[in-house]
Amino acid sequence: MKLAIVFPGQGSQAVGMGADWYAQYPDARDVFDAANARLSFSLSKLCFEGPEDELRLTANTQPAILATSIAIWNSIREDLPAPSFVAGHSLGEYSALVAAGALNLGDALVLVRERGRLMQEAVPVGQGAMAAVIGLDADSIETICQQVTANVGVPVELANFNSLEQVAVSGAADAVRTAMPLFTDAGAKRVVELPVSAPFHSSLMVPAAKGLRPLLAETAYAAPQYSVLANLTGEPYPNDPAQYQLILAAQIYNSVRWVQTVQHFADSGVTHLLEVGPGKVLRMLTAKIAPEIKASNIEKVEQLDGLREWLKEAELAGV
Repeated sequence: MKLAIVFPGQGSQAVGMGADWYAQYPDARDVFDAANARLSFSLSKLCFEGPEDELRLTANTQPAILATSIAIWNSIREDLPAPSFVAGHSLGEYSALVAAGALNLGDALVLVRERGRLMQEAVPVGQGAMAAVIGLDADSIETICQQVTANVGVPVELANFNSLEQVAVSGAADAVRTAMPLFTDAGAKRVVELPVSAPFHSSLMVPAAKGLRPLLAETAYAAPQYSVLANLTGEPYPNDPAQYQLILAAQIYNSVRWVQTVQHFADSGVTHLLEVGPGKVLRMLTAKIAPEIKASNIEKVEQLDGLREWLKEAELAGV
């Protein structure tokens, strides 16, 4: 068994997440208690009880998902074989760095809370947008984005390479909405505007990156225990932790190369992938990108028996 562990990004949050782990696992309780103390408000109450509109605020969502993901990871990691790789989608990259020991949990929580605040403030609500383009190749999408950007005068850009069939675009609302029917005309099976509050992973996020750089610069990093794949490249982080702040700053306004990440897993012989944290989006994307990898997810305590059976089957299969 060659295992990859992946962590979800923004959009996977749900009121109630992590509550069952907190109630039953001391390691999870320690994570949430530490988060409450470090952030000086009850993140655990927000995760467990909501309200949903506050949980959806980007500055709250990001530390909430990170804390929940690490609470689950810390509760199960001793029962898992050591992963060959860890990675996370956008915000989830911080969870991956914490899981690999490259970033302290408290520091990561402070970083992502400020990251969320800066990303939301970079573009006034309503002036940015994102859309998912399904069934159109990335080259055609990029060509249309470039044409619309030139014609409208504000950007629409490729934001997330989520699967071979799905690319998310991001940018100024006028540009995104101008491009959407053009994607359909070019042969896209479906084009859907996403319910997000800002144009994430576009050049409009450069001010957020600039704002986060001082905090990234004063944060301590360590060499990871496991190979961490970067969204920026789909390749492993370099050995020099001094470069991590540069990667994390650039990640904010560049594309998430999730297809390349999963393909790197497959090319490296990964046989199993486990998504740790709320939701199962990355598990589903893996099935589309590299169906030969056996993917599963764990977000609730009640799934533990299924996880153990999944691990047992892998052991019996000799992979």
